[in-house]
Amino acid sequence: MCLGIPGRVVEIVDGYAGQLALVDVEGARRRVNIGMLDEAPGCDDWVLLHMGFAVELIDRAKAREALSGLEMMGRGRVERVRRRFEVRGVVQGVGFRPFVYVTATELMLTGTVTNTGDGVLAEVEGASDAVEEFGRRLRTDAPPLAVVEDVRTGEQPVRGGTGFTIEESGGDGRARTLVAPDTATCRDCLDELADPANRRHRHPFITCTHCGPRFTIVTGLPYDRAATTMADFEMCGACRTEYEDPRDRRFHAQPIACPDCGPRLELVGGDGVPRSRDGDALRAARELLAGGGIIAVKGLGGYHLVCDARDDAAVAELRRRKRRGGKPFAVMVSGLDVARELVTVTAEEQELLTGGRRPIVLLPRRGGAGVSDAVAPGSPDLGLLLPYTPLHVLLFGIGADRPGPDALVMTSANLSGEPIVTDDEAALTALAPLVDGWLRHDRRIQVPCDDSVSRWVAGAELPIRRSRGYAPLPLALPFDVEPTLAVGADLKNTCALAEGRYAWLSQHIGDMDDLSTVDALTRTEKHLENLTGVAPARLVADRHPGYHSAAWARAHAAGRPVRTVQHHHAHIASVMAEHGLGADERVIGIAFDGTGHGDDGAAWGGEVLVAGYASFRRAAHLAYVPLAGGDASVLRPYRMALAHLYAAGIAWDADMPAVRACPPAERDVLAHQFATGFGCVPTSSMGRLFDAVASLAGVRHEVAYEAEAAMELEGMARGAHGVPGAPGSGYRFGVRPGTDEGTAIADPAPVVRAVVSDVRAGVPAGLIAARFHASVAALITDLADRCRKHTGLTTVALGGGVFQNAVLLEAAQRGLAERGFTVLRPRLLPPNDGGIALGQLMIAAAG
Repeated sequence: MCLGIPGRVVEIVDGYAGQLALVDVEGARRRVNIGMLDEAPGCDDWVLLHMGFAVELIDRAKAREALSGLEMMGRGRVERVRRRFEVRGVVQGVGFRPFVYVTATELMLTGTVTNTGDGVLAEVEGASDAVEEFGRRLRTDAPPLAVVEDVRTGEQPVRGGTGFTIEESGGDGRARTLVAPDTATCRDCLDELADPANRRHRHPFITCTHCGPRFTIVTGLPYDRAATTMADFEMCGACRTEYEDPRDRRFHAQPIACPDCGPRLELVGGDGVPRSRDGDALRAARELLAGGGIIAVKGLGGYHLVCDARDDAAVAELRRRKRRGGKPFAVMVSGLDVARELVTVTAEEQELLTGGRRPIVLLPRRGGAGVSDAVAPGSPDLGLLLPYTPLHVLLFGIGADRPGPDALVMTSANLSGEPIVTDDEAALTALAPLVDGWLRHDRRIQVPCDDSVSRWVAGAELPIRRSRGYAPLPLALPFDVEPTLAVGADLKNTCALAEGRYAWLSQHIGDMDDLSTVDALTRTEKHLENLTGVAPARLVADRHPGYHSAAWARAHAAGRPVRTVQHHHAHIASVMAEHGLGADERVIGIAFDGTGHGDDGAAWGGEVLVAGYASFRRAAHLAYVPLAGGDASVLRPYRMALAHLYAAGIAWDADMPAVRACPPAERDVLAHQFATGFGCVPTSSMGRLFDAVASLAGVRHEVAYEAEAAMELEGMARGAHGVPGAPGSGYRFGVRPGTDEGTAIADPAPVVRAVVSDVRAGVPAGLIAARFHASVAALITDLADRCRKHTGLTTVALGGGVFQNAVLLEAAQRGLAERGFTVLRPRLLPPNDGGIALGQLMIAAAG
């Protein structure tokens, strides 16, 4: 309602849309009606009033729009109601309470809003139509970072009252919501960062309700400043004013800060002595990087090791110090223009690269792009990311800054296999052998969180590592789950908690072969319990008898039951749950990975399962070959090549690259092991077959990390020219009936023989790689067809780490669709062991 005459509101008249307020005009009381707008034609500035409070000055057009809305409510008596709204989901730390406040005031509703352990609680009172509209907007118009999963309503007695308030958060009861993931700096904050007239000009910690740290700083719920590591910083008067103003973009933005009251930057020299602060620290860091130095930079979820990605000597030195082997480094670039110089980017990939989550995105590299070959040796891709904090933006330089490098190696600060370093004192000691300095700040990191890694494959995102920007968003479940903790696997470990219809997966923790990673699992699980309020009554782990994760579950069970599930069944159940399949549904599951403990004691990894959540049947698998020495064969693919040659009955002639790569003494030992079975485990692993073909083709004989050979083979397949594109072309697996009716065994021996023939004929390795990928895709469709004939099932779920391979995933998805199958592939969780905890949860719930 609008007032265009001098006056002061002295009384509110409820109940009539056309008679809303009494005003004091030069000492006389007058009633303000809807028609008042036309009674004061000479007035251009109008005061928008809500329940007696002057909210804002508006112009005549906006006044008429507001009044026309009142006329639509009718001039008769308006029914007044009061209603409670309980909103659950990601609704804390994302500007949800300010959104509720603004929505309520726009609709002329009285009431309150507060954070609770369950989410956000709002009570509103006013015209029934307005209350209905308020409920609709809660569900449809929430802030960009919010995820509204459930809105429960309840009628309340009408109380009357004036105004709408944001109340202090209530922490009573069990928490059942999560804060948002950390989010990249928004456009508004970036504009202020670059504006010399803004008081936050060049402030490395600029943030608002739409961006900045969330998950990594939260210490408890409800999500208020006192429950974050920003509680260490007392707000100055200016920040406090913004924080308490519902019209401000920083209203209740818990990480709010400015140069007067926020965290401070500090550059520490290689000797551990502080050298400079704030802007001087940034300038010195840029100069150090430009001079070939390596520095540790404290980010949102931990420290990064950083150097100039175009400097061969710096990158090689970082690789040497970190003992990285040939594993690719991620590269952060200053902007999209630099990204396009280094890689090719589709529109979908650009959206992934520039979105609020800002993962590392695997993109095809351009030839001669200018980054050091040591960044990603042997890989056709670069893992690229854009700056996601104001500190990163300032590290590249803005305005008149003397620019530093425009492409920076940005890799987790840790020794290989250990968790990312977050503590400042630990960084000074643990990273001292690795860096020439530290660029750090005094905002504590509560939750370690690595960068996420993703790629775009066959029309959808394919997560490789789900962490910063994604965790800990909950996943909706297709049926109810009792309070359960799943501890994941030993590689790429994540854990998960579930209760009811939601599961919360942790951020990436790491490989469980190091005590520090096991300790990290303990801390991560405890923090996730605190945030979600889930008190697990049972635990579930992988069936592998030697897994550290399973041992952790048994050690922490405290009398609770521990259920174990088969590894590949969990892979398929994870994909089923992600796509919302019901408790009684079944699929044809293609589970291809490196290794997983099989029910017969063998190392499985090339499996076709007829699976539901409660049970599975092994319908087909790769024929067994001997795996000698476990990890020794994983790190030396030539050993797997010799195993497949042995199984195919092919002599180990010296003209084959894989045979030449194996030292003669080791060759003799392997021959004895294969002949006697001593020290061998039979394996059906598709991942190990990829390793074998990479060695047979001369691509890679030894690796520094798992799947390195397979990744290079994929890159060569992608780059081959003149390769038959349809699945079914190339080599062909042999398929024979299994011992049980309706089962099959896929024999790789014909493929191995064809590869050897092509190698001896001088066929380029890229063409061999492409033919091999086509043969695996054809095998998938052939085995799915066989299962369909025996079961009538038409839905295929693809899971396991081999499906990180974009060439294979795209070919398999296309081939299955052409055969009339419905194809389920990972989109929300990684196909590798980083997504397996969800499958563990669902199997335990169904069984």
